[in-house]
Amino acid sequence: MRADGSPHRRRTNGEPGPGRPGAGPVGRHSNGPVGRPGGGPARSLRGAAGADIPLIAPSRRPAPPARHFTVHLGFTAAGPVDARDAAVAYAEALSLLRPELAIGAAALSPADAWHRAERLFCGAVGPDDERCVDVAGHPGFHHGPGPGGLGWGDGDS
Repeated sequence: MRADGSPHRRRTNGEPGPGRPGAGPVGRHSNGPVGRPGGGPARSLRGAAGADIPLIAPSRRPAPPARHFTVHLGFTAAGPVDARDAAVAYAEALSLLRPELAIGAAALSPADAWHRAERLFCGAVGPDDERCVDVAGHPGFHHGPGPGGLGWGDGDS
């Protein structure tokens, strides 16, 4: 509490006054040391070993987990069968260029009806938790990714 009974602090303009005896102007516009009223030694931004100390501490929150996103590619085709063939070719080509893409999640829908999306690839789970990368509705065995991938299922029955 101040001497005049006010609970608020007095604002100063940096000039010496009753609240700061002997204090000179401090801050980025002064000619003297920065950071210590009364002209004391300035605080260093370097640590004891000479390394820079960050001005902002790292966040204490954990980094958010990676989220999944979907890319929608538009193209024209003569009909649904041609569109499916083209979509499978695009998805397979992109997966060769960018292996981190989830090819099993690829789907096809009419441009004006995304709610009618159909999966392009089988995605059946195999014995080693591999997913079938053959086209949806394929006959015969399921096939794991890569050349010579694991085959499983009922076969040609």
